[in-house]
Amino acid sequence: MSWTPRAVAAMLGISPTTLRTWDQRYGLGPTDRTAGGHRRYRDDEVDELRRMVALTAQGVAPADAARQAREPGPPRPRRTEVDLTADTARTARRGFLTAADRLDEPGVRRLAVELITGYGVVAAWQSVLAPFLVELGDRVSRRGTGVEVEHLASAGLLHALRAVPYPEGDGALAALLACAPDEQHSLALEALGAALSEEDCRWRNLGARVPVPALCDALDRLRPAVAVVWAHHADLAATVPLAEVRRRTDAVLVAAGPGWDGFDLPDSVRRPTTLPDAVRLIVDQVRV
Repeated sequence: MSWTPRAVAAMLGISPTTLRTWDQRYGLGPTDRTAGGHRRYRDDEVDELRRMVALTAQGVAPADAARQAREPGPPRPRRTEVDLTADTARTARRGFLTAADRLDEPGVRRLAVELITGYGVVAAWQSVLAPFLVELGDRVSRRGTGVEVEHLASAGLLHALRAVPYPEGDGALAALLACAPDEQHSLALEALGAALSEEDCRWRNLGARVPVPALCDALDRLRPAVAVVWAHHADLAATVPLAEVRRRTDAVLVAAGPGWDGFDLPDSVRRPTTLPDAVRLIVDQVRV
């Protein structure tokens, strides 16, 4: 599989300028060219860039991160199964709110990395991160101010989720993740991707605002086991012609997010309502 620089930048959530800089300074660039001379990234080169994004998100200097990104990743540490109690979750949410109100994006990122490392993506998201984001959104709605707090906090969580190591090696693609055509809220899909990485499942995320033709083209090329379309509001979900997407793929089609509530979905479309449900659905499809 090969990818254009623009597609890789969108997939990893970095700017094309950053991608070019990493190529010029650290040699993290594509080796393949089309007949017309256009650059194309191979899957293994995209995986190196994923490691680069994760390492820099953890505060590793870019030159050191580039060197480490070229090396095979160490065995993933096994996390001790410890429950995230209600008291611990409440304390953690207060810590996130304090850091967010200070516009301390690195602090939000650090807290999120520690939480995910200690309890895993699913527990961290369900008990702390998602409620924290909901509270920030509610405050903006009530007060009409605080968008900058919400945006910086989201950026910190995004970096922490992308720091979860992506599965090494080759293998079937478990899931292709995408937002509805006008959906700009993609953080929940990042959480799903990070949770799949913890399950050693390979995935790709097309990100926010994915036109239906682009989604269908990616499905044709990637042949994932599961295709997930996220929408947080009904008017955004309504722009997705599920029947057309269904005709274009053999993948299990999943409608994720509260935007699908109340829709009369075809029987062939799955509708998980929580992150654990979505992770289990995808894992079950690739481990039957």
